[in-house]
Amino acid sequence: MISPEFLITALIVVLVPGTGVIFTVSTALARGTRAAIIAAIGCTLGILPHIAAAILGITAILNLSAIVFRVVRFIGVAYLLYMAYSMWKNTETLKIETRSSSERGLKIISRAVLLNLLNPKLTLFFMAFLPQFLSFGSTSRIESMVALSGLFMFMTLVVFIAYGVASSAARQALTKSPRLVRWIQRTFAGLLALFALRLALADE
Repeated sequence: MISPEFLITALIVVLVPGTGVIFTVSTALARGTRAAIIAAIGCTLGILPHIAAAILGITAILNLSAIVFRVVRFIGVAYLLYMAYSMWKNTETLKIETRSSSERGLKIISRAVLLNLLNPKLTLFFMAFLPQFLSFGSTSRIESMVALSGLFMFMTLVVFIAYGVASSAARQALTKSPRLVRWIQRTFAGLLALFALRLALADE
């Protein structure tokens, strides 16, 4: 049974801005609502492998092999720094795009998936988070973890889309102020670099 405690805790976790929120918001500001929804879907899909790893116990392998953990973690750090650099370097004003592109959509979703996929801390988070809400003595723990994970992913998707839609609503106004756009872009770049630093210095 899904408890109110799980719903409240999961909502708080999802609402706290992280790399996924920053990516979704920046995508919304640059390309609009449709792109933001694609980014939200990609970020949500990116946590699926971590949830699966937590359920299947692959986290134990990461804990046993510090080298594997460090390699994955620093690939994630490098990717975050690359995105931060790209965002900082791009000082062009935002352009309102009226045509959609499947190629652009694939690029957005692939970046979003990689953003969460290359963060091994997510696996450890779900390994510690999900069991807290399982009933003691339950004979269907895997089924319960799958249900909780599915709900968490759904909440993530809804909240990220909400962030994206809200940001997209301010898009027209922002395009009239190139200086503000550059400030926002560089703020996002700085936040991504900060997330990369935190991931690099995080205790194992």
